[in-house]
Amino acid sequence: MSDLLVDGRTAAIRPLPSRSAEGHRPTEVVVDVVVPVFNEETDLRPSVSRLHAFLAAELPYGFRITIADNASTDATWAEAQALAAELEHVRAVHLDAKGRGRALKAVWSASDAAVLAYMDVDLSTDLRALLPLVAPLISGHSDLAIGTRLARSSRVVRGPKREIISRTYNLLLRGTLSVSFSDAQCGFKAIRADVARDLLPLVEDVNWFFDTELLVLAQRAGLRIHEVPVDWVDDPDSRVDVVATAKEDLHGVVRLLRGFARGRIPVARLRAELGRDAEVPSAVPGVPRGMFGQLLRFGGVGVLSTLAYFVLYLALRDWTGPQAANLVALLVTAVANTAANRRVTFGVRGSDGALRHHAGGLIAFGVGLGLTSGSLWALHTLSPEPNRVLEVAVLVLANAISTLVRFLALRQLMAHRR
Repeated sequence: MSDLLVDGRTAAIRPLPSRSAEGHRPTEVVVDVVVPVFNEETDLRPSVSRLHAFLAAELPYGFRITIADNASTDATWAEAQALAAELEHVRAVHLDAKGRGRALKAVWSASDAAVLAYMDVDLSTDLRALLPLVAPLISGHSDLAIGTRLARSSRVVRGPKREIISRTYNLLLRGTLSVSFSDAQCGFKAIRADVARDLLPLVEDVNWFFDTELLVLAQRAGLRIHEVPVDWVDDPDSRVDVVATAKEDLHGVVRLLRGFARGRIPVARLRAELGRDAEVPSAVPGVPRGMFGQLLRFGGVGVLSTLAYFVLYLALRDWTGPQAANLVALLVTAVANTAANRRVTFGVRGSDGALRHHAGGLIAFGVGLGLTSGSLWALHTLSPEPNRVLEVAVLVLANAISTLVRFLALRQLMAHRR
């Protein structure tokens, strides 16, 4: 048995057995699964024993389980050392300071495995997702892999509070940092060791924001992030301080935004070193990734379309009546709006897919026509001679709803253009 010195403390490392003549488990450690813990003396043994048994039976690669003790004050470290002595593929590392990110950074940086993974000690994620998580990294297809609880095929059991917080946080990341991954916080991730060596020195957070920062840097560097839908059951005994973690996450988001804006985070250099000089592909060619920018451009086109609509409506109303004026004005601006959004909002050039896009735009036009015509009908039914200001106000509200429908419809159409 050998020792690993981490933060001035020794940690027992039990060497993996050599492969027998008959051939059982490979000697080389391919996957190193880190389990960060803090004061988990009760759950540590059953969880690690279960994980060890599963990996020994199901994982066709050499593996190691590393228990990373985050300065526990109970018997967790003693239990970790005992497990390292008893189980042949388990080692224990002790850190003198708390922080999940600190533990992962220390252990991953010192690991000799080709793929580095981690999971929470409560094993909330179904372990059957581990092989799909690491396989794309071992094959070289992907650079990082994450479990996601927000995919349609994921099966998740948790309370509404955590569900709302999780979805809100990931929507915030999409709107501010233009991320494309769906679930930044799921405690079930893996990374190739060669990629980790480039990314880890740039990750500043040592606590819960570590995951998000690592993923954002990976995406900006043009790395491929593989997502695995998982089955996940909430741990009712979770000790995470939701409020404190939320504040820390918001601070981390602001720090990254400032770092990218000021050029302090060397994304270009990192992308060049990793051979990823090409821009990260957008969901729609020619348009920067992220709904926030698309919403801004769509809003600008929408303002111009709305002004054109009301100019036409008011010009035609006295000649044709309100319903006919609404039909003509809405149809003309709907066609022009779709054409403008193809080019300006979603960056679509040429005639490829134009017929489908305009067909979708006309369907959205039909929805808008129904909303505006229905609103006019309801208004004139309740008040046969409404004043012009009230009529326009009703139409503004109806148009706002139809605009949202149009954006979602067009975005879906343009996103599937390829």
